[in-house]
Amino acid sequence: MAADATTLLLAWRQGDEAALGELISLVYQELRRMAHRYLAGQRPGHTLQATALVHETYLQLVDYRRVRWQDRTHFLAVTAKLMRRILVDYARSRNANKRGGSVRPVWLEDSLDFALPRRADLVALDDSLEALAAIDPRKSKVVELKFFGGLETGEIAEALGVSEPTVLRDWKLAKLWLLRELTRA
Repeated sequence: MAADATTLLLAWRQGDEAALGELISLVYQELRRMAHRYLAGQRPGHTLQATALVHETYLQLVDYRRVRWQDRTHFLAVTAKLMRRILVDYARSRNANKRGGSVRPVWLEDSLDFALPRRADLVALDDSLEALAAIDPRKSKVVELKFFGGLETGEIAEALGVSEPTVLRDWKLAKLWLLRELTRA
């Protein structure tokens, strides 16, 4: 699948509009898995569903034709970031409408190994990731690709052009940093 996705990405970048549709068909289940992962910790009855999140991501991807796509991993990293942005914008607009009303929690996955907090506001998590990106962009990217994108260590290493041990170190340090930031909030 990776080679097919890469070929379609290159075709899309060169102006083949049909290539994006074929690419989405190829990776649709992965995108739904990512969307479910994002929405897993949201309150019951959340109005944004996984399918809607995938479709909104697709609509935003149409404007990304000029990106110098590298491969499937790069594509999934960009879609993970888009999904995160869509959900954060959604949460911010809902919070603004309620003037500080109920906060949408996101459950931090067990793989983060956080003892506290078990629940964190999606906006607070996003703010913490943005603060981490200002200090260490690579560590922030590792969290985004692993936690939100669901990529494996090897895929992250390939996407970032670093070794797997480097990814594991970055992951460990980023988790500790986020834990500290989220427990302060």
